[in-house]
Amino acid sequence: MSKKILLWSITAALAGFLFGFDVVVISGADKKLQELWQSSDSFHGWVVMGMALWGTVVGAIFGGKPTNIYGRKNTLIAIGVLFAFSAIGSALANDPYIFALFRFIGGIGVGASTIAAPAYISEISPAKERGKLVAMYQFNIVFGILIAFLSNYLLSGSGENDWRWMLGVEAIPAVLYILFALKLPKSPRWLLSKNKIEEAKKVLAIINPDIDVEQQLKSIDGRNKKPDTSETIFIKKYRFPLVLAFLIAFFNQFSGINAFLYYAPRIFEEAGLGESTALLSSVGIGVTNLIFTLLGVFLIDKLGRKTLMYFGSIGYIISLSLVAMAFFLNWSGMAVPIFLFLFIAAHAVGQGAVIWVFISEIFPNHLRASGQSFGSTTHWVLAALIPSLIPYLFSHPAIGAGVVFLFFAAMMVLQLLFVAFMMPETKGKTLEELEELMLNKK
Repeated sequence: MSKKILLWSITAALAGFLFGFDVVVISGADKKLQELWQSSDSFHGWVVMGMALWGTVVGAIFGGKPTNIYGRKNTLIAIGVLFAFSAIGSALANDPYIFALFRFIGGIGVGASTIAAPAYISEISPAKERGKLVAMYQFNIVFGILIAFLSNYLLSGSGENDWRWMLGVEAIPAVLYILFALKLPKSPRWLLSKNKIEEAKKVLAIINPDIDVEQQLKSIDGRNKKPDTSETIFIKKYRFPLVLAFLIAFFNQFSGINAFLYYAPRIFEEAGLGESTALLSSVGIGVTNLIFTLLGVFLIDKLGRKTLMYFGSIGYIISLSLVAMAFFLNWSGMAVPIFLFLFIAAHAVGQGAVIWVFISEIFPNHLRASGQSFGSTTHWVLAALIPSLIPYLFSHPAIGAGVVFLFFAAMMVLQLLFVAFMMPETKGKTLEELEELMLNKK
């Protein structure tokens, strides 16, 4: 693998670091903000905590447009600007509405990054290394999550307004990311879609120096057949990849992963741990997530996407069932953290490692950004709805945490059936070969 390809992939994947940091950093300020602004559970869940996730929905819905029109690189740079602006504004906010507005802006960056970064990396990667290179985006997400948990733990108790430092510190990696992204080349497949042939040839010569550039051009360009620019992902021809993108995103969120990451300290306190121990346990979640994501990155091109999803689905079912039992039977101590560590491990090696790789592979070149946008929108609509309901569901006397986690376990049984009977294996194939595979499945 070219060192330049590795460097470019890591740089684009750093958008995932900002994604992970931004999504989870709010968990350290969760209860402090509710006390500061005396918010009801409903207002706190939907506005203060949930507004960033609604921003991701907007970013996911509309992020495909600039990714297609202005290119993957320029969109990645704009995403860095959104993160920096959001971090500074959130830290300086003095009322819940201004705070929610800046968190919404950061959410737009998160949603757009799930389109631009995987699309960019998949389009510059050789087929045999594409899985692990795109999965580096997920690795950076969990690395960002770990650093956010650790940052929250270290900054907790640093002053009356420690939550401002927790949120504002994100501006530092955001600015560094912008500087790195400025050095990226443009995607060769995007350049070809804009008829910038010579510029595309230069990038392709670096990606596959042992293969004739003209041969690569012919392969990418559909054997010299131009795509129908009037096509959309919603026509019958692309129904199979559309359903696959919907289902993998649907099951990703109905595992409860974002609900848990957003409210990890609160969940641990519900299980009987003190505030300090809950924050420290959250750091342990970040470490577990990082280790098993690394394992997923290592295995994704060896065992394949489908095998990892089997591992993850079975791990989900076991761990979520145990967490539900712990709440039903009032098991105290470290039982809940241990079961949730198992849950995070199952997610990291399965859905976490696979989702953005898989969605970036199953749509044709001229519709990749639109397909990414659809999958990301499905993901983020659910990621906005589910965590926003958690404070209400946990506090409702007829529901509670046990019922919530049991429901998530049942959904993962359905995911296992999806993997067994619908999901195709995509490892080792070029994007153009996968396009043919998807069309033959219609």
